[in-house]
Parts: sequence; C-alpha cells; structure tokens
Amino acid sequence: MELDDLSHKPTGDETPVHHQILDLSDASSVGTRSLPFVLSFNNLTYSVKVRRKMTLPSVLRRRSTSLGAPGESLFSRTKTLLNDISGEARDGEILAVLGASGSGKSTLIDALANRIAKGSLKGSVTLNGEVLESSMLKVISAYVMQDDLLFPMLTVEETLMFAAEFRLPRTLSKSKKKMRVQALIDQLGLRNAAKTVIGDEGHRGVSGGERRRVSIGTDIIHDPILLFLDEPTSGLDSTSAFMVVKVLQRIAQSGSLVIMSIHQPSYRILGLLDRMIFLSRGQTVYSGSPMSLPSFFADFGHPIPEKENRTEFALDLIRELEVSPGGTKSMVEFNKSWLNKKQSRNNSSIQHETEQHHQGLSLKEAISASISRGKLVSGATTNSSASPTSMVPTFANPFWIEMAVLFKRSILNSRRMPELFGIRLGAVLVTGFILATMFWQLDNSPKGVQERLGLFAFVMSTTFYTCTDALPVFLQERYIFMRETAYNAYRRSSYVMSHSLSALPALVFLSLSFSTTTFFAVGLDGGFLGFLFYFLIIFASFWVGSSFVTFLSGVVPHVKLGYTIVVASLAYFLLFSGFFINRDRIPPYWIWFHYMSVVKYPYEAVLQNEFDNPTKCFVRGVQTFDNSPLEAVPDAMKLRLLQTLSDTLGMKITTSTCLTTGSDILQQQGITDLSKWNCLWVTVAWGFFFRILFYISLLLGSKNKRS
Repeated sequence: MELDDLSHKPTGDETPVHHQILDLSDASSVGTRSLPFVLSFNNLTYSVKVRRKMTLPSVLRRRSTSLGAPGESLFSRTKTLLNDISGEARDGEILAVLGASGSGKSTLIDALANRIAKGSLKGSVTLNGEVLESSMLKVISAYVMQDDLLFPMLTVEETLMFAAEFRLPRTLSKSKKKMRVQALIDQLGLRNAAKTVIGDEGHRGVSGGERRRVSIGTDIIHDPILLFLDEPTSGLDSTSAFMVVKVLQRIAQSGSLVIMSIHQPSYRILGLLDRMIFLSRGQTVYSGSPMSLPSFFADFGHPIPEKENRTEFALDLIRELEVSPGGTKSMVEFNKSWLNKKQSRNNSSIQHETEQHHQGLSLKEAISASISRGKLVSGATTNSSASPTSMVPTFANPFWIEMAVLFKRSILNSRRMPELFGIRLGAVLVTGFILATMFWQLDNSPKGVQERLGLFAFVMSTTFYTCTDALPVFLQERYIFMRETAYNAYRRSSYVMSHSLSALPALVFLSLSFSTTTFFAVGLDGGFLGFLFYFLIIFASFWVGSSFVTFLSGVVPHVKLGYTIVVASLAYFLLFSGFFINRDRIPPYWIWFHYMSVVKYPYEAVLQNEFDNPTKCFVRGVQTFDNSPLEAVPDAMKLRLLQTLSDTLGMKITTSTCLTTGSDILQQQGITDLSKWNCLWVTVAWGFFFRILFYISLLLGSKNKRS
C-alpha cells in the first residue's frame, strides 16, 4: 500500500513543517540524514502481586496445595504482566505494540518509558547500547497518555503556546516560539481549529481526533528524540485515527523514535507502521515488520486469506489460541524459532548494517547530531565534550519564568469561566447581606455582646466554608499536572507558588466585599483602622481556608470524599475555636486541639478588634441583671437591688456606672494569650504551612511510576 508523505505534500488544512526554524547550529548539518538512535530492550519481565478472592473452599484448597509456590501466599498470588520481551526500535520508524485488552501493551510502553520502578522491572533497556538515566530520559523523551488531559477553555493555539513557554528555553525569542507553535499546528493538521477552544461536556470545542492531536502536540513541542504513546487512536473513528498515525509518521521521519500501543489498526494505518510486536498475556507472539505477517502465519500453518485484514486475522487467531488448552505457547515458541532462522539467514547483512549504524555514534554523539539537526529544542548544547546528561538541562526555564507562565494560564482559565467566581461571590454577598440585616446596628448592651459573639463565630465559619470550592480545582487538574511534571515541563514548587498567587486576587475581592457589607451595617467598633484590620483578618481567614482545602485536594483523590473531610475538619476547628466553650473550660486532654484550630486565631483577632477598647462600656447599672432571672422584675426593684449591692460593696453604683468593659469581656472569653496582630500573623502562617504541606503531598503523591 503506497501512501504519500504528507510532510512534503500537504492536503486540506495541513501545511509543511520546517523544523530548521529552531536550528541551534549551522544549517549545513541539517542536510545530513542519519539514523543515530536504536532503542533496544532485552528480556523485560515484570510481575505484580494481586489479591486472591477469599472463599472458604478456596482457602482450604490453597493451604494444602499452593502455599509452597514462590511468590504465592494464602492471600495473594503473582501475576506476570511481561514475560521475557525483547526487541528494538529505530528513529525514523514507528514501532507498534498490538494485542488484546490485558495483553500487556500499556505495561510494555511504561517499561520502555521508565514508568516502572527499577526494582520491579527485570531486563535491560538501552539507547545506542548505553543504559539511560532516568533524568536524561525525562528530558529527551515525551509520553502521551491515553486520555486527553487538556484545559477545556483554552484554544488549540493557546494550549500549544503554553506548552512552548514551558518546554522551550528563555533564550529562544517569543517570535521563534510562536513560529514553532505555528509549524506544529501545521504538522498536526490543526490550522482550521487553531482558534477553537478545546471544550468539554458543557462547552462545544474541537473534535475527538483534533483533541488527540493537540494532546500529542503539547508533548512534542520541544521535538523530543523518543516519543511514547499509549493507544493514541483509542476512541477515534477510522479517519481520525489514520490522521493521528499519519502525524506520528511525520514526527518519526523528522528524526524521532516513535513507540506506541494500538488496539486494532485499520488497513491504512497498517501501511504506516514499520515494526510490530504482538503480545498475548505478556509474551511476544510476533515481532517483525507488517510486510512479514503473511509469511509468518503461512509458516505457522495459518495462512492469511486474501482480502483479509492482516491485524484482525492475527488478533482473532491469538484470541482463539488463548482460550485453547495449550494457549499461545506454540505461537510463542514458533516466533522465537522463526526469528532465529530469519536472523541467521540475514546475519551478514544485519551485522554490516549495524556496524555502519553505530560507527562513531555513541549516545553522546547521537544526541549532539540530533541537536544539530534542530531536535530537542529545550536549551540543549552541541558541546561534544559534555556528558549526555549535561548536554540538555533538566528544566528548560528558571523557576520564576515557570511561575509566571503558570500564573498567566491560571488567570486565563479563571477569566474564561467567570461563573465559578460569580457563584462564590454571590454566596459571600448574600451571606453578608443576611448578617448585615440580621445584626443591624448592634447596641452596647449585654445582649449586644452576645449577638456580636454569635456574629463573629458565623463570620469565621462563613469564610472557611466558602473556601470549599477550591477542592475540585486541583482534583480536576491533577492528571494534567502529573503529565506535565512527569517529563520536567516545570517544577512542582513553581506550580505551588503560582497556584497560591493566582488565588490571591479573588480572595482579596471576596474579603473586601464581605467586610464592606458587614462592618458598617452591623456598627462594629474601630473606625477606619478597625475596618482595615477587619478586612485583613477576613482576608487571612480566606487565605488559610483556601490553603487548607488545597492541601486536602493534594491528598484526597475523590471530590465526594474530599468534601466530607473538609466539612468535618472545619466543624471540629469551629468547635474548639473558643466560641462554644471557653479555653479555660476545655478539658486538658483536648486543649491541644484548641491551639491547632485554625478558626481560633481569626476569631480571637476580631473579638479583640471589637472589644479591645478600655473606654467602651457594655454593661451599665441595672443592665447587670440582664440575661438573668432578675431581668423580668420592675425597674424600681432593680434600682433598690442596685442600691443594696452598693451598700454591701461599699461603693456607689448608679444606673450610669460602667460594670463591664470590652477588656472584661475578653477576659471572660479567655482571650488573653496573643494580641490581635499576633493572631493575624499566626493565621497567615497557618496558610503558608498548609501550602508547604500541599507541596509535600505533590512530591510524594504524584509519582508516575508503577511499583
């Protein structure tokens, strides 16, 4: 089947690609075409322990039969996902891994891409005969996941431009980055969709095939040497799948080594593949070119009928053998003998080709040659004396550039979805309006004191509970974050810093809106300076609440579970804040939780801001009988009682005598530990503490390797 190279003959909306626009050396080196890279993998074996189904008869049977087997136990068994897999892939070619579901396709791709822990994978993977370090592989390769993990409200062009900002170095001008993006859009055949948003269930966007090509584009923006793809055609119609694989062929022909898993390629896609590996239950049942399939199955005794799709026939036969008594063992053994015969027949020519292929091309020299041809445009150097690891930096950009790009992307996403902030602002304003009208212009009486305490407790709970909307933000971005950081697009610390900074504008606006709505309407004390501190402590409360919820989103994998934990945690914080029970009355075995309550510090701060005025009186004369059974007696009786009290104490107490000041109320509430400014700083510090915990959770919880 003859297929034109679309990189030279564009059709439709596709235009030719010019990789030389990003050459890092003189143009004379571009014209020389060589095949410097060979990825070899030998005897790859990978096993995992799976839990047994526990039934009484099976347990009794296993105790007597299988307890002595290696790797076996009463509660688990060993399952081999890869069993002695060997092969090779060369740049300029596409290696496709085929097989039924559960055959080990994705596991093999993960093994080659170093996404399996070293101690678990047996065998070797080498590039030009040299073992690749994990840090080096991250820089020169890209891994495209099966799922399209993209921000739905960014356009195709913006998505690729942000990828360019992450993966291309600061030394490359903005115009050249744009040129690279435009060239990639043409290479991916996305010119007509460049200004269209990606879209999701609620927003119309690009088609499934275009989305898949964008996903590939974000990972190849820096033109990697090795490209791994996990079922890139999954879920696509035949035309879209063919276009995706055609794009991969052009990427391979530009000097990359492409390895992908694919479930069941069509006849047209088969013509684009160079090498194939068929797997069955973790074993190789065929390894070779698509052209050799007819002769292989003919020699095996199952010739492929004319006009039959070769891969469909092969997969159907493999499935039939898998359910037969002998399984695919006969086909595995035949494949080994068939490869040995083929290798001995062509041994001399293969040896001569291999010698030519590797002549003077160590891994260091091969990487240098690729960089000279314009590959790996991530700040690489062509210094021949440098080691392979030092030739390409770990990260393309410094910390502050990454942080700025992440901040810009986050703000752009927020602007494209204003309804999310609008709902949150609406909730804050409605709550503020209800509180303002409910506690309108509180008086300075004992009842006014109790009403203020209730107001402040509700204010604190409102600021914290309205922060729960931050929970799904990272949970939705988690897999995008894992994909981007897996191959060093940016540092985790950059993400945490930009995530924190991008949250601040919204928090400032929410704090100002809530403070303005409640402070003056309720008639709180302190004037402008009192309002300013009230605004600061509300902002600090929003900050610590947002930080706490963000930390939980890094730990908890599911939204429903996260909401349950957030609501329960904030309820406990409010319980031990000092509103429901004073600090002096909390049992000694719970007092530690009082100091760990993040609500305690802003609650005490607003109380001090309101009551820390020695000249302001809240209980005068007969008001001392309020909130007691004597409140209902006539005023004349209260005056006589007050006179009796004066005579007993030996001091004159009139109806205007101040009996309780704001300081007395703070003393009664047990608020004597910290000043209001110290409470503010402690609240802010809690926010930073939770952000640090969020960073640690990203370090520990965003591993991309199988155990």
